Amino acid sequence: MLRYAFRTLSARKGGFIGAFLALFCAAALVTACGVLLETGLRGTIGTERYAGTPVIVAADQNVHQVTVKNKGGKTKTKEKSKPLGERVWLPADTARTLGALPGVRSALPETTFPAYAVTPRGGIVPGVDGKPSYGHSWTSAPLTPFTLTGGVAPARADEVVVDRELATRARIDIGARLTVQSTGAPRAYRVSGIAAPAGGDLAQQTSLFFSDAEAERLSGRPGLVAAVGVLPEPGVSTTDIEARVTQALAGTTAQVVTGGERGPVEFLDAAKARIKLVSMGGAIGGTSLLVAVLVVVGTFALTVQQRHRELALLRAVAATPRQVRRLIGREALIVGFLAGVLGSVAGLPLAYWLHGRFVALGAIPETLGVTLSVFPLFAALGAALIGAWTAARITARRTARIRPAEALAEAAVERRNTGWGRLGAGVAFLAGGAVLLAVLTALRTEPASTPVTFLSVVVLAVAVALLGPLIARVAVTVLGVPLRASRVRGHLATANARAHTGRLASAVTPLALLVGMACTVLFVQTTMGGAATAQARAGNKADWIVASAGPGVPAGAAERLRGLPGVTAVTEVVRTSVRVGLEKYAAQGVSTDGLSRTWDPGVTGGALDGFGARSVALSEVAADSLGKKPGDPLKLTLGDGTETELTVVAVYARGLGFGDLTMSHALVSRHVDNPLASSLLVTTDGTAGPGRDELRAALGGLPGAVVLDPGQVAELQAEVQQSNAEVNYVAMGLIIAFTAIAVVNTLAVSVSDRTREFALLRLVGTTRRQVMGMLRIEAAVVLLVAAALGTGIAYAVLTAFSLGMTGSASPSFDAATYAGVVAFAAVLTFLATLLPGRLALTGRPADVIGA
Repeated sequence: MLRYAFRTLSARKGGFIGAFLALFCAAALVTACGVLLETGLRGTIGTERYAGTPVIVAADQNVHQVTVKNKGGKTKTKEKSKPLGERVWLPADTARTLGALPGVRSALPETTFPAYAVTPRGGIVPGVDGKPSYGHSWTSAPLTPFTLTGGVAPARADEVVVDRELATRARIDIGARLTVQSTGAPRAYRVSGIAAPAGGDLAQQTSLFFSDAEAERLSGRPGLVAAVGVLPEPGVSTTDIEARVTQALAGTTAQVVTGGERGPVEFLDAAKARIKLVSMGGAIGGTSLLVAVLVVVGTFALTVQQRHRELALLRAVAATPRQVRRLIGREALIVGFLAGVLGSVAGLPLAYWLHGRFVALGAIPETLGVTLSVFPLFAALGAALIGAWTAARITARRTARIRPAEALAEAAVERRNTGWGRLGAGVAFLAGGAVLLAVLTALRTEPASTPVTFLSVVVLAVAVALLGPLIARVAVTVLGVPLRASRVRGHLATANARAHTGRLASAVTPLALLVGMACTVLFVQTTMGGAATAQARAGNKADWIVASAGPGVPAGAAERLRGLPGVTAVTEVVRTSVRVGLEKYAAQGVSTDGLSRTWDPGVTGGALDGFGARSVALSEVAADSLGKKPGDPLKLTLGDGTETELTVVAVYARGLGFGDLTMSHALVSRHVDNPLASSLLVTTDGTAGPGRDELRAALGGLPGAVVLDPGQVAELQAEVQQSNAEVNYVAMGLIIAFTAIAVVNTLAVSVSDRTREFALLRLVGTTRRQVMGMLRIEAAVVLLVAAALGTGIAYAVLTAFSLGMTGSASPSFDAATYAGVVAFAAVLTFLATLLPGRLALTGRPADVIGA
């Protein structure tokens, strides 16, 4: 049977090229997603600051939850952990404890905080290549190690050492006066020296070094350190030091790391990015597999349909159903193996491209490198083999089951009635899609709703595929009257569509999926972004907003503005995230004086009057999730791991615009890495109050501070939302591209197999121009039906998504973007139909019929 399968493939290369391309693309996507998933699970985060230190001690950067269950007389203890949003610090005496251990040459405390150089004109100097700039104590310089290339170490509170890269880029000389914007008000320092790391300039950060006392003051964490680096005595191994340090810290939550585990301690964002990469890789991979199965089944259905006459003849000459199934199954396995091998190899550069795009968009840092193994390749090959075999068995089941005479009859004329099994499966998937839509309306968090959103699109597309012939029959009936107005071309197109509804359905399904998926990907972002922007605009009562082009609005800016005549209220806003149990919530801290004059979150329960240091306001989503109401206590873990209990004083509706939790600025600013306000909300006396120029004058000398009106803030928020959305566009864009290839593939295979039909039409008097006109009308019918179905799927899914996430059944659509999606689908449809059609008409009709 295998020999016959090879012969069939050799004789019908064109018929199987469509299935090969679909499986090839599917294997490439699975490989790329598998590499991303493995990178997130096992990827190594390189270290820079700690390159010269074999053992690093840091605080536990996770929040933990232990659950105990008694089942069947057995007690099971389960511990889960989630990363915190800010750095957790260690007691400073940890360094003294470790420094006294035998074999330890020195235990150096590390202090890390934002610190940016300021130009003489007041501009913020970014870190290398736009990356962060950090301040440290000079004591921690050997951790890299940094050594002086000129000048002396900072000994006084007004001295600073800058790294060589910054000194060269900003033209800073030893002895120069340099203003530094750190965690408070900007301060001038004398550059006492320039230092350089032993292994060359750092690529991920810029470093400034201060005296120990000044570094402690700027960090805002007296008696605490960010980490401790342990340097061994000569001849003492890293393993021995690690064991001694671990023993000395037994009973504490401190973590001892070496080798590749030092990177996550240095780059907290990189460690969080691993989780994001696992999520993205899993989401893209899962959706890709579902789409691939749908597309491959459709492609094989078309291939088997084109071979109906051949398979029917095999049944007529005594081939058993089992033999037919085995033949088709082996053909599929051969195609799947070739496509899987080649596609898995092609997926490797695709994985590197994806990784590079995510790095460029800021979704993951450069320090998280790609991790490769054979597992994604084998997974892709297995997926291609299983997908091909399953698709072939599904599509060939009827041909293998019916009697030979019936097979020959159906080979001559396409079966008109939809089988009850297919109809039942279609209704079941349609019902499943309806259930998913109902679930989607109840989901109010983006991590929960996103996978259900795209799964709903795929499930509804499967329903369209199964009910395709029935839908095609209805569409032809509806469109038949206007189509006949074009006489010959319209009559031929209508007759063809009515006689071959299965072929029409095979062409419509991938195109409907393309339109539905593209619209969903694009308009999920606009729906969320539009709702968040609208809520922020409605809740912002400020006349002016002070923002920063640097690490934050410098300390002292709020007091300057409060002292300005005509200013009635100034609210400082600092952003963070907190954990309630293991659940993560976006949070903000706001100064409480005059809060109601600058901010209106749409309070629906309780009140903001008397909002203080021990108060918390919750969004409706958070309140429902946590089961809290005004007056209830709420235990939470702040970003740096500090546990606290606050009192819920209010519940508000505009959570998308302002985050799920709001606390006092005084509380939050003490527990974040960067205590500077992200913005100041300024309310004035109206027309009699100070304008932009007066506010700028009051802020004179504060680096990076800019005064914006609410309209400018809305524009900036839209830009940020667009930047964040680009990550999803890249991720889901691959699936859309795969679907687009499937559209072209399906249409081209469908048209190219109609060579004999076109020749027969020409022999009975139809001109070449009339045949091409018929194809144009057929392409228009496919596009119209697919666009209607895809739009309907997207609208249903987006409405459910919007209802759950925003409380409104009004998703945000952009007419120009939608027109672009339909135009793209139209270009694919007409190119994939007309080009193969023109090629099919090149031969002489008599020669084609006689071949």
